[in-house]
Amino acid sequence: MVDALLAAGHTVYVIAPSQIKALRLRYGAAGNKDDRFDAYVLADTIRTDRRRLTPLLRDTAATVVLRRLCRARKDLVAHRVAVANQLRAHLETALPAAIGLFRDIDSPITEAFLTRFTTQDAVDWISVVRLAGWLNRVKYSGGTRPQVLFRRLAEAPRGPTGIHGQALAGITRAYLAALAAIRAQIAALTEQIEQALEAHPDRNIFTSLPRAGTVRAARLLAEIGDARGRYPTASSLACIAGVAPSTRESGKSRIVSFRWAVDKQLRDAMCDFASDSRHNNPWAADLYAKARARGHDHPHAVRILGRAWTDIIWKCWTTNTAYQPDRHRALQRLLQQDQTVGG
Repeated sequence: MVDALLAAGHTVYVIAPSQIKALRLRYGAAGNKDDRFDAYVLADTIRTDRRRLTPLLRDTAATVVLRRLCRARKDLVAHRVAVANQLRAHLETALPAAIGLFRDIDSPITEAFLTRFTTQDAVDWISVVRLAGWLNRVKYSGGTRPQVLFRRLAEAPRGPTGIHGQALAGITRAYLAALAAIRAQIAALTEQIEQALEAHPDRNIFTSLPRAGTVRAARLLAEIGDARGRYPTASSLACIAGVAPSTRESGKSRIVSFRWAVDKQLRDAMCDFASDSRHNNPWAADLYAKARARGHDHPHAVRILGRAWTDIIWKCWTTNTAYQPDRHRALQRLLQQDQTVGG
């Protein structure tokens, strides 16, 4: 319905149900729910308070496609994590030695090991020499010595052997097949995202951000969109992204709390970027460290950093300008201070 109204040239305003509930009290003390009365309230509110409302603006087709690709990939990543957790829970009974042998339970090297050594009987056949030869054949590059891996296998609890072990091995192979299929589809979507991002006009804005990469930059672009009028100020972007707190004041009481009514997909994308940016940008690392020093936990410190990044991203987004560290004055001041201290 919304797409049809926009396609017909109508202006659409989004008013949340909680707002309608509050607006009813302007026209009566009872505040009862009534469809006809609500229609009147909405129409009169648009007549009298239109300047306070932001019309719904459509993103371009390129952005909509990119958003769907990014969200589909995110869903598949969540499925991969879920199947990996199921595999780990299954291995606790079927083959405990495989858990913790390598860093990740869903890594290619773990998959190769479980494909070759599916049962406890197969693991019992392994010696240090045989394990070293197998690692060499699969081109293992994890850096852990065969002797250490063999000791982990020997010290781990034993799994079932014989017929019982063979039966559980079939379940292991089923989980491995599911993980392989999900990984293949994630790779396919990642390739599509790269192509869609490469063709998008706003690509340079988001790929210029520190440690944005391809998928992270695509997610930020897709969730923020390219309808410039949607966020008239940097504060409006920060509030919708959930990186600005919600403040309530009444008399001498002032309560600052977590903001719940937000775009959760945008908040996830913004916080994911902000959290990783501190590993490449000294200004971001300094803001994060100061937030932690004030006693904030990691998620809160990331939101504080995300709030600071929204000012920069919004400015780049509205001016169609890529992020340039040499023009980031706060970053340059910090770098100059470091040089002065070092000198």
